Amino acid sequence: MNLLRKITILALLLLAGQASALEYNQVLLNQSALTFGYRQMGVPMEGKFSKFSAQISFDPAKLASAQAHIDVNLVSIDTGSSDADESVAGKLWFNTKLYPLASFVSTGVKALGGNRYQATGKLSIKGRTLDITAPVTFQADGNRGSFDGSFNIKRLDYGIGIGEWTDLDTVAADVQIKFHLVVLAAPAAAPPSSTQPQRKKP
Repeated sequence: MNLLRKITILALLLLAGQASALEYNQVLLNQSALTFGYRQMGVPMEGKFSKFSAQISFDPAKLASAQAHIDVNLVSIDTGSSDADESVAGKLWFNTKLYPLASFVSTGVKALGGNRYQATGKLSIKGRTLDITAPVTFQADGNRGSFDGSFNIKRLDYGIGIGEWTDLDTVAADVQIKFHLVVLAAPAAAPPSSTQPQRKKP
């Protein structure tokens, strides 16, 4: 009985080791979303970016090597109004002719317990780069997973909405960025063996 229990425990440990060896590194962009929210004249508004790319490498068992790099095509902004989309592409807002992309590059991930994490990184918009911190939840179902999180930025810190638009009573300072990223995993590559196979004697 003791032997059977030991075998069962060993099998469970091996299965757990295989599960933790999954590295989520393929982003399904057509199932992912990048949205934002803000207040204009006190009224809550929402929008999204239709085009972005993302490279992610995430193994819950190896957080020290976790990486994320997201590039956002600012021209793809969708505020729900074509006139507003054209306006925010101009010099006073995103100035997309000079700065067509915004980017996020992770600098670290910290486990908070359960499926909750804290991600830190550098966000670059209009040539300005600032540190951000975002709470993130990660849900996994086999080789499929999803990241959900949000963080706030001060738009004027990045020069978004300058000139006449610096009036915060018209457009509020805070902008909330939300992301939903669907990912697939592949088994992590096994480390190369340091031992050489022995030749059989003839």
